[in-house]
Amino acid sequence: MKRLTGKTKEATLIEMSNTLDSQIEDGCAVLTGYRRTFQAGNNGNINSISDRGTQLPGHREIDKFGQNRDSVFFRDGVRRIDFVLSYIDDKDGDKKAERRREFEANLEKAGLELETEDKSESDDRKTYYLKIHAPWEVLATYADVLKIKVPFKASDIPKAREVPLEWLTQPFRLPDNIMRPEPDYFTAPFDKSKVDFFLIDDKDTFFPPSTRNRIVYYIMTRCPYYKEDRLEKDKTGIKRLLNNGTYTSAYPLHDCKYWKKAQDMQCESERYHLYKYWAGFLCFYKEQPLNLIKKYYGEKIGIYFAWLGFYTEMLFFAAVMGVICFVYGVLSYEDNITSKEICDPDIGGMIVMCPLCDKKCSYWKLNSTCLSSWQSHLFDNEGTVFFAMFMGIWVTLFLEFWKRRQARLEYEWDLVDFEEEQQQLQIRPEYELKCTGRRLNRITQEMEPYLPFPSKCARFCLSGATVLFWTCLIVACIMGVIAYRLAVYAAFASVMKDSPTSKIQLVGSLITPQLATSVTASCINFVIILILNFLYEHVAIWITDMEIPKTHLEYENKLTMKMFMFQFVNYYSSCFYVAFFKGKFVGYPGNYTYMFGKWSKLRNEECAPGGCLIELTTQLLIVMAGKQMVGNVQEALLPLLRNWWGSRKGRSHPESTYSRWEQDHDLQNFSQFGLFYEYLEMVIQFGFITLFVASFPLAPLLALFNNILEVRVDAWKFTTQFRRPVAAKARNIGAWEEILNVVAILSVVTNAFIVAFTSDMIPRLVYLYAYHTGSKATMRGYIDNSLSFYNISQIPDANLPEAGENPSWFNNSTITTCRYRDYRYPPGHEKQYTHTMQFWHILAAKLAFIIIMEHVVFVVKFFVAWLIPDVPAEVKARIKRERFLVQEYLHNYEVEKLKMQLSQSFCLSTETASLLPSSPSKHQVLSECI
Repeated sequence: MKRLTGKTKEATLIEMSNTLDSQIEDGCAVLTGYRRTFQAGNNGNINSISDRGTQLPGHREIDKFGQNRDSVFFRDGVRRIDFVLSYIDDKDGDKKAERRREFEANLEKAGLELETEDKSESDDRKTYYLKIHAPWEVLATYADVLKIKVPFKASDIPKAREVPLEWLTQPFRLPDNIMRPEPDYFTAPFDKSKVDFFLIDDKDTFFPPSTRNRIVYYIMTRCPYYKEDRLEKDKTGIKRLLNNGTYTSAYPLHDCKYWKKAQDMQCESERYHLYKYWAGFLCFYKEQPLNLIKKYYGEKIGIYFAWLGFYTEMLFFAAVMGVICFVYGVLSYEDNITSKEICDPDIGGMIVMCPLCDKKCSYWKLNSTCLSSWQSHLFDNEGTVFFAMFMGIWVTLFLEFWKRRQARLEYEWDLVDFEEEQQQLQIRPEYELKCTGRRLNRITQEMEPYLPFPSKCARFCLSGATVLFWTCLIVACIMGVIAYRLAVYAAFASVMKDSPTSKIQLVGSLITPQLATSVTASCINFVIILILNFLYEHVAIWITDMEIPKTHLEYENKLTMKMFMFQFVNYYSSCFYVAFFKGKFVGYPGNYTYMFGKWSKLRNEECAPGGCLIELTTQLLIVMAGKQMVGNVQEALLPLLRNWWGSRKGRSHPESTYSRWEQDHDLQNFSQFGLFYEYLEMVIQFGFITLFVASFPLAPLLALFNNILEVRVDAWKFTTQFRRPVAAKARNIGAWEEILNVVAILSVVTNAFIVAFTSDMIPRLVYLYAYHTGSKATMRGYIDNSLSFYNISQIPDANLPEAGENPSWFNNSTITTCRYRDYRYPPGHEKQYTHTMQFWHILAAKLAFIIIMEHVVFVVKFFVAWLIPDVPAEVKARIKRERFLVQEYLHNYEVEKLKMQLSQSFCLSTETASLLPSSPSKHQVLSECI
């Protein structure tokens, strides 16, 4: 077979078999020999389309009576519908009709068979439907081009042994016919010249529907719609026809209704089985029928659901450990001496704190933060350190075990020898059309399109500048939210001050100004995130199209990296601010630092005496939970309403009038980015539960509940809401795997810094073991030790509260100092207001903890990664065994075929020689031939 990759002509150029002549016409592979075969087989009647319902000469008259229209077959009930195109008449009808006429004529030349449904037969009386069927010769030819693997012998490799106590998993199992819809076979790339080598019982069913629609779509994306005498190379492919409105939709058909089996016994009713055993929410505890998903939707969608299911399974262990750490925080509630001292009227009630903002904030007592200190203890305790280290190891186990699961799926789904580069031998049509230059490919020795280096550099620079601009825009929005936090804190502090006449006294006692500011700022930030996401999605697609990637794989990888970089900054920047910047650059009374300088009067935020961890928890909870809630509403609630109306329409129509192609036409189109957004949603969630999990151990539990729902919602959408996607192959999750590895490594660093600098764990441990008072090491006195003194008389007027802002209990004559969170020498000391030695000890302990934790976790990570092989030994053995058997059978086949050819030629030569009078050994030779 010969492949002319990248030429302006049809990309799937084929070497015909010896019995048929090959002919390639401009723009599209014209399988003339095949066409002759089809015409002979159909008495010369090849169906085509008549625009506006006019029957053109030579078109077969379609029988309009006596057939159930809820069918996946042509009117003759024999030829299967592999693809459907729909269109309507409009103002620009003549031009579009001409495009359709040329496109459909070229499809016929490529060997496809067409049948039209007039608009008078449609439900809306204005839509035409073009049904496309690929005969055996076309399927065989393109299966050869695409190197599609097909069975040639039943597998004789014994199945894996049953696992001990397997009966315990029976409640979670599905029936065997659902889990294994096909028997195991040895497979090899299809070769049209060796048809008798493969297990072909019935040519009509040899290629499954997913393979058939993939081949037809491949042909349509490269078929031109210009006349032969005009070389308008940009007028090529179904994508452009969809974009310019020539056709309104293009889709393969579902095999039946999702709520009941097909009446035609030739239909597999796989959609019904998927809905019954996979899409129902009551099946949430059942395993997924991955093999059936792969068979119906293709390997690319199958690998997504395999990854999502495995990720959800692994989340169970992280969620259990997170719940244990949270329960530990609850049970150690009474042992929290620090919170008791804050809440004690004789300790926390006697400590007067310095104002947290200029002018509008008053002096306040430490025990006003009693509730938040108890809340902080739930997440900021000894279990935090353990859980952070556990998650660092968990993420490694997740990635390593996924590689093993992925390797097993590659073997079971015949993807071991599949390379994305081979799959992308069809260069993107957009690349072929926009790259007018040609150069010689050193490997194939064929001319191929290419993008000149100056153009590539210019496009890359423009793309990078656009991404940088939008990233800066996100940072600017985050700065705006921070400015809001600084500006509005004073307002909350003024409204919620301790006043017996305040109308919100009850609320003010439960919600501190810090909490109110954090919650409102998080909600505003979440709204900004949603708005920027909506805008950037279109920008990312535009700049990726502008770069003109060569292959589909390159296109997906470029778009994936751009979208994730943006989403990373968009979703995580606010959490990074709270975790690593808030409260770190505050200064001290008399020398505060300001966000944009003193002229802005926006004083940097301080952390509560219990630390900033509870604020990070609040931020993480609002953004993560909010994203999941909005996503579930978009994915489940809105389609549910649409499905309710569609079900009423579908079930109210009798099957004889509401055709299968109309039912699928009324469904949503599954775009080329549909799966991309599903991955993106899960990877962003993965970042939340790994990068900042030390601040919120219950994050994996929320993710687990969300993903249990996500699996079934996605399954429900695929089976009931979407048209059937065109099947595509993929051996892994692509660029997302590298992104997960980067996030996993970064999570170790971020959690180490959170425990060291955001949590109050290290200062407490330093006090416990080095600075405690008394003979017994306890946390008593820690609060007093962690707060420094400042002389109120030395506070500048710009930082003092305005008249009337101070609470009634404040008396200037009796209260001369206020406290603030830092380790500085008190007034009157020779080094007053400079850092004490304890500050440097704590800083050294924090840095030492980061280094130790990172090294311990990384050593364990790399050891676990080395210990667990990416491919199970059993799978390696099976792969080697199968390759050996494939080579052996192919060798035997070739030998037998050669023997037969030699025998036939020898017999022919001896028969010819026997007709001559001088043939003395005729009987002997004939007996040898027999």
